[in-house]
Amino acid sequence: MPADEPLTQVTHLLELLASDAPISQLADAPAPEPAKDLAMRIGALRETHRRRESAQSALLDTARELASETSPSVVLEAIVRRARTLLGTDLAYLTLYDPTAGDTYMRVTDGSVSADFQSLRLSLGDGLGGLVASTHKPYWTANYSADQRFSHTSTIDHGVGDEGIIAICGTPLIVESNFVGVLFAANRSPRPFSHSEIGLLGNLAALAAVAIVQTRALADAEQALAALSDAHDVVRAQAVGVERAAAAHDRFASVVLEGGGVGDVTQALVDLLGGWAVLFDRAGERRSVAGPAPDAEVGEDALLALPVVDRARHEVGRLVEGDGIHAIGVIAAREQLGTLVVGAPGALEEADQRTVERAAVVTALVLLFERQADDARQSARNRVVADLVAARGSHDERTGYLRSAGLEPREAHCLLVVRGGDPTQQRALALTVSTVLGEGTLVGTHEDTIVALVPGEDPDVLARSLAERVTRGPRVTVGGAGPIQDIDDLPAAYDEGTRTVRALVALGRTGTGAAATELGFAGLIVGADPDVQDYVRSVLGPVLDYDEDRGSDLAGTLVAYFAAGSSPRHAAGTLHVHVNTVSQRLGRIAALLGDDWQQPDRALEIQLALRMRRLLDAH
Repeated sequence: MPADEPLTQVTHLLELLASDAPISQLADAPAPEPAKDLAMRIGALRETHRRRESAQSALLDTARELASETSPSVVLEAIVRRARTLLGTDLAYLTLYDPTAGDTYMRVTDGSVSADFQSLRLSLGDGLGGLVASTHKPYWTANYSADQRFSHTSTIDHGVGDEGIIAICGTPLIVESNFVGVLFAANRSPRPFSHSEIGLLGNLAALAAVAIVQTRALADAEQALAALSDAHDVVRAQAVGVERAAAAHDRFASVVLEGGGVGDVTQALVDLLGGWAVLFDRAGERRSVAGPAPDAEVGEDALLALPVVDRARHEVGRLVEGDGIHAIGVIAAREQLGTLVVGAPGALEEADQRTVERAAVVTALVLLFERQADDARQSARNRVVADLVAARGSHDERTGYLRSAGLEPREAHCLLVVRGGDPTQQRALALTVSTVLGEGTLVGTHEDTIVALVPGEDPDVLARSLAERVTRGPRVTVGGAGPIQDIDDLPAAYDEGTRTVRALVALGRTGTGAAATELGFAGLIVGADPDVQDYVRSVLGPVLDYDEDRGSDLAGTLVAYFAAGSSPRHAAGTLHVHVNTVSQRLGRIAALLGDDWQQPDRALEIQLALRMRRLLDAH
């Protein structure tokens, strides 16, 4: 092979990447294996981002139709059609709940070819859809006919068989805490459904629920207008309310279409109604504030302590009122994402109440989009952290990873390993740690820990500070290592930080932070490069300095004292001095080391340091 052949092959790989070539073409290209593996990883990452961007774009397109389309049938058909396209299934369909018959019926299908299937009705509890309807939880199966979790009936099995369906995923539509239907994606060949696909189907179900909410609101307004048509003044007032509702609809739609955040939704609500509004996240922290809202006090927020806010958290999807303040839970896919609290300048008319409810729905939609974007960013950080602490890739590649995260490799950094709470909630904990540490840091998950790379030179101070500042949720335990000035030292630093966390837990110091160097003798065990001399100085330093300055031997007195079972009289015999002399020396030691030097923990550390000093002197 010519000497420049590998370079030519790598250049060809880069050209393929730049031209957006498919992964199969990258796999077939001749090139050194390390370069090909990296190109394949980049290509796979690109495909993953493309799919996520496509999903987000489709959700935004559906939201735009929701904002501009008055026909619920058109919106529901668009949602079902996009569910089929985004999940890549053979068909998708949506059933609605019939409260009179107590079952669900087929409302919209896309890709269906069977008339029997399109006319199916599912009793609650029967089949996969009936189980979703009765439990209000999503279910999925890679092979429906062989899955015995579901109650199979001849009617349902015939319809499913006539359509040729094998794999099914279904998620419920919940409106104001009430079940209204099920959104399905199905395939005519066996296939699993990933968590991201189930989440995407849930987001589309939430949009379908929004369409139904809007339809109900419009129907309510139309019924009110018809009922009051004989009273001119009342009709005029109702018409004004409808105009306000239309204005609110247009304003909220503009916020979504222009890429606004929850703060923009809160401000739009205040612009429409006056007064003030506060959005709390599900942890009880103020997420956005508009208007002259009451200030947040130190400790518990006064607004959160109001009974009306507590009611809103439990009366899912309902606007509640108390003492002139209104509150409603911000709900998406049966999950409470927060609470919207409104202080209007006067009583809210029905149209204004609908405006608040609509603001809560739009806020939930925006929060879902933000969560999806946060998940994508955090996934990228997790991959970078895993590559750094596992030393995957070349030195230059890992240096590039660090710079891409906004960190300067030539500066000193400390590595913090964080543990705490439920291991299944690592995503939420990683986001909390990232928020607490702020810009200029890199936070990700690796194995069963949260890993943070933070600029600085004192790992103990950084670890203790982080443990104290993470107050939302369960307390965290933080092990620090560093400072690190060479990217190749990151794997060893991670191992040391992990051992330090374990040592803190074993020592009963859960919920605190420390570096190995601050754990006394335990730090010698967990540290990657223990400094015995430094440990001895940290424990006996004042005594050793005193002996050196005055030519005394207080350290020898300590050795004799502990060897004599902490008996001054027996120690005096060993040292061939009077017992009063030993007592005077012990008094001087107490003045140097502190009055607690004979307490069990301190005494153990002192004896270990004396033993280490003797071993060092022997060498």
